[in-house]
Amino acid sequence: MRLAVGYLATPGGADAVALGVRLARSLAAELDICMVLPPDRGVPAMVTTGGYDELLAQQAHEWLADALATVPDDVVAHAHVSFSDSAADGLLSEVRRLGAQAVIVGGAGGGLVGSFTLGSVVNDLLHSSHVPVAVAPRGTRSSSAARVREVTCAIGERAGAGVLLDVAVRACERAHVPLRLVSLVALDPMFGSLRGDAEASRERALAHAHRTLNEAKESLPEGFSVTATVADGSSVEDAVSRLPWHDGDVIMVGSSRLAAPRRLFLGSTAAKMLRVLEVPMIVVPSTADQEVS
Repeated sequence: MRLAVGYLATPGGADAVALGVRLARSLAAELDICMVLPPDRGVPAMVTTGGYDELLAQQAHEWLADALATVPDDVVAHAHVSFSDSAADGLLSEVRRLGAQAVIVGGAGGGLVGSFTLGSVVNDLLHSSHVPVAVAPRGTRSSSAARVREVTCAIGERAGAGVLLDVAVRACERAHVPLRLVSLVALDPMFGSLRGDAEASRERALAHAHRTLNEAKESLPEGFSVTATVADGSSVEDAVSRLPWHDGDVIMVGSSRLAAPRRLFLGSTAAKMLRVLEVPMIVVPSTADQEVS
């Protein structure tokens, strides 16, 4: 199994490598740390095209050497440099070339979104990747968690939930960690709604969570640890904030129904969760052709 890390010589890049190490160690995978450089457009006149590319590549290899130096000896890691007009497209091309089952990126980038500050490259990946995308929140590099502690799977009733659950179950089996199924319910009713509507919604979500729990149990080895809970609140952000989280936890969410086949599209619920989450999020395509397993 191989996991690709989209790397920049930034704190966000260090977060991505740290999460990559944690996932690789947990899943018995090899790590491919990838840098995508811009092509030679806009090269200063005093530098030859070949020289410019060589300078970029040399600097990239130095950055990658620094990144590899942070990877512990028990994790096998490789470094790669490529050129592309689009960093996201270039990274996904590397994922295909390497046969990686997932891509890992740092959330630190552009506009502030809680512990995640999604830059344009990460945003592009979350709307176009054909493999699961793991996003490391700011500060992951300072975490003491050596391995994944527990996988939380945010379940829903939309198409693709079965694929998400299957990927989560297989990841838990491979990493030998427990699975927590979560159904998020925002209980702030629309104006004019009856109070009973919110409770009815919660009851439906609870029933759905238990149905999914039973389905998950059928897929898990006997004695495997799995729990299910409904998290409710006045909003999605409030609901997810009420859940207990620990260092080493990760959450898996499904792609939006708006996604093209075998592609991601970050839905509104997942985007809201990113505003308050302090644990890594793994977004899984609704028709995944690769597995985090």
